[in-house]
Amino acid sequence: MTKSIQLKLTEDEAEIIVDALDADLEGYMDSAKDARANSNRADVQTFEEAASRIRAVRDRVRKLLD
Repeated sequence: MTKSIQLKLTEDEAEIIVDALDADLEGYMDSAKDARANSNRADVQTFEEAASRIRAVRDRVRKLLD
């Protein structure tokens, strides 16, 4: 079971988190692209899964800012 936590952040702090997640997401997407070019299916799957999880967290934080 995943433990749930609550954070209190300012909008600026939440934007910083979104920006950091965007940068991290870009890195994983680039890594997946490189793995695909090298025909490394296991790494493609790993990097795409990580990107998907990062995207989900980023979207949750972004939704709170709207």
